[in-house]
Amino acid sequence: MNNPLHAPFKIDKKQVKEAFNRSAKDYDKVAILQREVGHRMAERLDFIRQQPTAILDLGCGTGDGLRRLGKRFPKAQIIALDMAFNMLQEARKPYSWLQRWRKKSMWLCADAEHIPIATQSQDLVFSNLTLQWCQNLAASFRDTHRCLKPGGLFMFSSFGPDTLKELRLAWKQADDYNHVNAFIDMHDIGDTLIRTGFADPVMDVEHITLTYADVMSLMRELKILGAHNVTAGRAKGLTGRGQLKTMIETYEKMRKNGKLPCTYEVVYGHAWKAKNKLKKIKQSSGFAKVSVDSIKRKST
Repeated sequence: MNNPLHAPFKIDKKQVKEAFNRSAKDYDKVAILQREVGHRMAERLDFIRQQPTAILDLGCGTGDGLRRLGKRFPKAQIIALDMAFNMLQEARKPYSWLQRWRKKSMWLCADAEHIPIATQSQDLVFSNLTLQWCQNLAASFRDTHRCLKPGGLFMFSSFGPDTLKELRLAWKQADDYNHVNAFIDMHDIGDTLIRTGFADPVMDVEHITLTYADVMSLMRELKILGAHNVTAGRAKGLTGRGQLKTMIETYEKMRKNGKLPCTYEVVYGHAWKAKNKLKKIKQSSGFAKVSVDSIKRKST
């Protein structure tokens, strides 16, 4: 099983790419949550004893994480990868021709499930709120693992199943179509890390609630973010006025303190590419002998 989502919730990658290309110019106007999660991820690097010289920003968007990584690791060469060309164009804007000529930052238009980067070339892969758009999460993890040097770190964030739960519940009262993307559970992400060869995965989750004056403000923001419904089970035509009215009326019942809540479940994780594979275990009198050097890791 590559991705634990049922067929109607499979991601339409063509729609994802088109949505982010359309939203690139206005994305930063509303990407408050994305910047905050990126900030919290960057803070976690304080606890990692690593000074990477080669970094991949996987799903760089308009470049917020790219700029954070550049300030934190000024000597590192950073590759910014995104499947949406217009996002890369926005990410490039703050950089002068001289910076681009020196190749301290490089831009690559590609899919996170098929990373065209040399094997064992990166010390750190950093991915902020990108993995939820992968149709095959295991493929992305396997390619990320391949790109990392032994001892390299993969740090990421993604959305969990409770994301947009209020909107999902409201639409459920209106019709039987998918109107909200589905997201993978933290435990399934952790299992996929282990299956694809990563070591010492650490996962945690937090819930962040944003508030809106009305439902349509939320819907418009999701569209600008490129984060509207891109599942196979979405309605192919326009939503009727009756369904929209029912959805809004249901959502209005959730209003608290004059505002409509919108929940995001944010999953954080990091894992390592093991420095050395365990040498063949020698059996002696029923005991297994393993070299201490083969399992030693720098404390974090």
